[in-house]
Amino acid sequence: MAAPMMLLVWGFWWIPALGNVVAFQDYKPFTGGIFGSRLVGFTHFQLLFADPEFTRALVNTLAITVFQLVFYFPVPIMLALLMHSLASARLRSMLQSVVYLPYFFSWVLVIAIFQQMLGGAGLLSQVLRANGFEGVDWMTDPDTFILLVTSQAIWKEAGFGAIIFLAALAAIDPNQYEAAAVDGAGRWRRLWHITLPGIRPVIVLLLILRLGDALNVGFEQFFLQRSAVGSQASEVFDTFVYYSGIRTGDFDYGAAAGLFKGVVGLVLILAANKAAHLLGERGVYSKS
Repeated sequence: MAAPMMLLVWGFWWIPALGNVVAFQDYKPFTGGIFGSRLVGFTHFQLLFADPEFTRALVNTLAITVFQLVFYFPVPIMLALLMHSLASARLRSMLQSVVYLPYFFSWVLVIAIFQQMLGGAGLLSQVLRANGFEGVDWMTDPDTFILLVTSQAIWKEAGFGAIIFLAALAAIDPNQYEAAAVDGAGRWRRLWHITLPGIRPVIVLLLILRLGDALNVGFEQFFLQRSAVGSQASEVFDTFVYYSGIRTGDFDYGAAAGLFKGVVGLVLILAANKAAHLLGERGVYSKS
C-alpha cells in the first residue's frame, strides 16, 4: 500500500535532489549538462554571500517569518478553540464552511480582493473620502507590506490550518472536562489545564515544521505584488531564486541559493526538534 507513495517520493523528491550537484558546477545546460559541466567547488556560494540582493532577500524572509510566527501561527489555534467551544453543531458547521472557503482561492483572486478593499481606489479609501478624510493605499506602501502579506495569509489559510487543531481537540477525553467541572473549574481553568496541554504536542510539531520552512514564505503571493511595492520590501528568498537564477539562466547560481535554503531548513528542524525533546515533547521524531 505504501509503494505508490514511495515511488512518488523517489520520482519527484529524491532523484531530482541529485541535481543539486549543479550548485558546484559551471553549469552549461545546452553544451555540457550535468555530466559535462566543469566543477567549480563553492564559488557560487561565495558569490551568493557577497551579493547584497541575497542579503536583502534573506533579511526580508526572516523578518516576515518571525512576524508571522508571532501574529499568524496562533490564529488557527484560537480559531479552532472558538469553533470547538460552540454548542450549536449547525452554527459550528456554518462557521467552518465560511473560514475554510478562502483556502481554495488562488493568490491571484486573494490579492485582487484585497486590492478592491485596501487599494487606492478601494472600498476603504472611498468610504474615507466620502467622509472627508484622506484615502489610503496600503497595497503599494512598502512600510506596511509585512502587515499586508500577514493579513492575506491569515484570511486565506487560517481556517484550513485550524483543521489539525480541531482533530487534536476531538481526541481529548470529555471525561476530563466533566471531572474538572465537578471540581469547580471554570471555563478558563479547563482551557488552561486540559485543552492546551491536550493539543500541546500538535502545537510543538507544527511549530517545528514551520521553523524548518522558515525560508519558504511563498513565491506567488510576493511575485504578484513585487511590482506594486518594489523589490526593497517584497524580495524574499523564493523571488530571489527566480529573478537571479531561473530568469537570467544562471541555474547554477539559483541552485546554490536553493541548496542553502534547504540546509538552513534542515538545521532549524533539527535544532527545534532537539529543543522539543528537552521540553519533554516527542517532536517530529525521537530515538527509540
